[in-house]
Amino acid sequence: MEKNLDFETVIERNGTGCLKYDGRAMRGMPADVLPLWVADMDFRVSSSIQEALTAQAAHGIYGYAQVQDSYYEAVRGWMKRRHQWDTEPDWIVTTPGVVFALAMAVRAFTEPGDAVLIQKPVYYPFDSVIRNNGRRTVSNTLVMDENGRYSMDLEDFEEKVVREKIRLFFLCNPHNPVGRVWSREELEAVGDICRRHNVIVASDEIHADFVHVGRHRVFMDLKEEYRNMTVTCTAPSKTFNIAGLQISNIFIADEGLRKRFRRQITATGYDEPNMAGLAACEAAYRDGETWYAAMLAYVRENIAYIREFLAARIPRITMTEPEGTYLVWLDCRKLGLSGEALNRLFVGEAKLWLDDGTIFGETGEGFQRVNTACPRATLREALERLARAAALR
Repeated sequence: MEKNLDFETVIERNGTGCLKYDGRAMRGMPADVLPLWVADMDFRVSSSIQEALTAQAAHGIYGYAQVQDSYYEAVRGWMKRRHQWDTEPDWIVTTPGVVFALAMAVRAFTEPGDAVLIQKPVYYPFDSVIRNNGRRTVSNTLVMDENGRYSMDLEDFEEKVVREKIRLFFLCNPHNPVGRVWSREELEAVGDICRRHNVIVASDEIHADFVHVGRHRVFMDLKEEYRNMTVTCTAPSKTFNIAGLQISNIFIADEGLRKRFRRQITATGYDEPNMAGLAACEAAYRDGETWYAAMLAYVRENIAYIREFLAARIPRITMTEPEGTYLVWLDCRKLGLSGEALNRLFVGEAKLWLDDGTIFGETGEGFQRVNTACPRATLREALERLARAAALR
């Protein structure tokens, strides 16, 4: 029976070596800022995960690990139950993280100097793993309408694919930070363009379990033709708050693509996966459903709380309605502040550490990304701080 269903209690994380809280000084932040930036939760994990790790720790031998059949069954079972996606064990390549996998995709499917297509504003490591591997970033920048909803510019997408000789596209679905859950029609539109021009799609679906409007569509599973041109990046890390255990599951159906991808992993020297990560992932996907459902309901209530608070207390800041993820994209442009002044407001005056929108791309200026996966008391304190600071502007 699940024991960790208390999401209200504030758990002390200072002094635990966690990046979110203990990274303040290292990252140049004041000691008194409240951190709601990096995408990890302030909730205890499912008790099934704790019990699996406790049992493993009690054994007392922590040698090299090997993926077992029960692990594949748990991963495949989750994908089938949650996303109606039938997979095969030999499609799965374990890596220490999705960002690592994206870097391997860059090295496997492009050459130095090639361009890789992304859609800004987007998760900032997309850009860094491209540039740090000697490739160029090209953005098919998302378009925001008058209601604050983002969409893809398909004409620009295809024009850049052709002009820049694109061979690799990073898809973010659900999209971080703007919260879109792309529709079947949108995904098939970009998929057909990629297929027409022989573009490989690395689809980051790490937030697939956080969908509030509609349903998640696994890109690889939309059409038979997409199966042999797609690398699907998944992980239990966001869903079950186990990012520190460094385990991701990368699905590659095409044997040729899988061999090229594995070759790059081998070149890094990475071999056996993290034993604790394997145990946690298997326990989460096999026994963590009760915790997941309760956590998701709580996060949705937090999102509603932000929506209502902003409308009542800080109407100059609006929330881009999140269809997915537990990250909320705040539009602060009506405050009329420059990027530098906006950061002073949040960090220096409100004492809040959020993610500045500009790190996601130039079109993120005037925006801030906030992590809603925290106790309501933490969220309330953050919004009260922001309301007091904004009232002085």
